Formats: sequence, structure tokens, C-alpha cells
Amino acid sequence: MKTVKLFFNVSFVFYLLALIMLLFLGNRGYMWADLSLLEYIKSSSNVVPFKTINTYFQAIFDGSMNLDIPIKNLGGNIFMFLPMGIYMPFFITKLTRVSIFTTFMIALLFIIETLQLLTRTGSFDIDDFILNMLGALLGYGIWKTLPFQKFVRQ
Repeated sequence: MKTVKLFFNVSFVFYLLALIMLLFLGNRGYMWADLSLLEYIKSSSNVVPFKTINTYFQAIFDGSMNLDIPIKNLGGNIFMFLPMGIYMPFFITKLTRVSIFTTFMIALLFIIETLQLLTRTGSFDIDDFILNMLGALLGYGIWKTLPFQKFVRQ
């Protein structure tokens, strides 16, 4: 159990660092510097569910965009939060019920999307939210499997 706990502690730190780098660091806000915050929010927000997702799926089928772009965006948003579905129930035992885990993740993802918007390091995209939530729930599903539970209890 000590080895598993050490593995989770160390890998979680690296995961969080990578997540922070992906979500908040970089030069994404420089081209919006001349906009007021309100203008930036208007131009950088998507609150229409599946708008971006549908655009990417359409691009995959009609070839209107380099295939790399939709695959990285769709898969990346799912994969980015898949580990969260494993780490959170490990560290916060109250999150072992799917309803509590889902509520926690909704709050966390809303905070992240809002912070990206307010810090101009990204946008508020409900589709990112949906894909991130799907990834977290996939990770949670992995967490709940019997082989994974046996691994954690070693």
C-alpha cells in the first residue's frame, strides 16, 4: 500500500503541473490584449452545447480541416481529465459515489473554464467542459473496476 500511495502522490504532482501548463501557461492571450475583458469574454466564449464538437466531427468527415486539429481537440480534452477520475477518489474518499464525484467535477471544471477566461489564457467553451467531464467519468469508471481496486489495495 505504501508503494501505491507514493506512486499516486508523485504522479499526481506531475499530472497537476502538466495540467497547469496546458490550461494556464503559454501565450494564448497576447492577441486579445487590446480588447476589454468584456469584449474578450464575448469573443472567447461558447455556451452552445456541441457547437465546437459538431464542427470538429463535420471536419473529420468532410475534410474541411487538417485531421490533426479535431482529433487533438476532441481526444485531448477527454484525455486531459481522465486521470482526474482516478486521482480524486483516491485522495478524497468522499468522492467514491458517482453523484458526489460528478458534482465535484462540475464545480471544478466550471472554476477552471472561468479562470481561463478571466486570466485570458483560454476560453469558456461548454464543449471543452463536456469533453473534460466525459474524460473524468471515464477515469472514474476505470477507478471503480475490480482490477484497479485490487491494484490500489496492494
